[in-house]
Amino acid sequence: MLSYQKPNALSSYFTKQELLLWCGSAALIVASFLIFDKENLLTLAASLIGVTSLIFNAKGNPFGQFLMVIFSVLYGIISLTFSYYGEMITYLGMTAPMALFALISWLRNPYSGNKAEVRVNRLAKKEIIFMLLLTAVITCVFYFILAYFHTANLMPSTLSVATSFLAAYLTFRRSPLYAAAYAANDLVLILLWALATLSNPAYLSVVICFILFLVNDVYGFISWSNIRKRQEAGC
Repeated sequence: MLSYQKPNALSSYFTKQELLLWCGSAALIVASFLIFDKENLLTLAASLIGVTSLIFNAKGNPFGQFLMVIFSVLYGIISLTFSYYGEMITYLGMTAPMALFALISWLRNPYSGNKAEVRVNRLAKKEIIFMLLLTAVITCVFYFILAYFHTANLMPSTLSVATSFLAAYLTFRRSPLYAAAYAANDLVLILLWALATLSNPAYLSVVICFILFLVNDVYGFISWSNIRKRQEAGC
């Protein structure tokens, strides 16, 4: 069973800073939608679900991965509208399945029996080398696949595959570095959708969304680093 907090318990589960971060992010997402888009409700829904998943992920709560599965499907559909086939394939074919695997992994590895907090993991040096080699191979393969489908902005799209895979792998393995990898991916996505905005200003709301994702992922890395210290101290 997924572990999440009832609405009336959110104020005690999240810190004031975390609630401010989530509320501020959600408000800016809605505002940017009303100013720059006003039509693509799917983009609005995906953005709100995505930013909500990040605040739960920052707490190490498996419910965040459940929301990430939903976000990945919606974002894949949105990417198709601008011929970002790399994003579509990555999120539908890799990020969504990996988020599902991560959900299972997080549920199977609770900290001290608390299913609302996953046990943070440390990767061995050999696994890190294996992960980087696997990332390089997957990135090379995807470059030719994306080139075959005439993907818009090929090089940034290929880089997005690399950072997305790293983030998905690290999430599955319960490493705090997952948030750093997602932050790197956010930077690539900000560039990709900024380029898309040159053709359609409505995509500016997506750019703002990923800027907010970047802020949340930076916080997620800080939060997980603190969680790991606490867990290793036996607190």
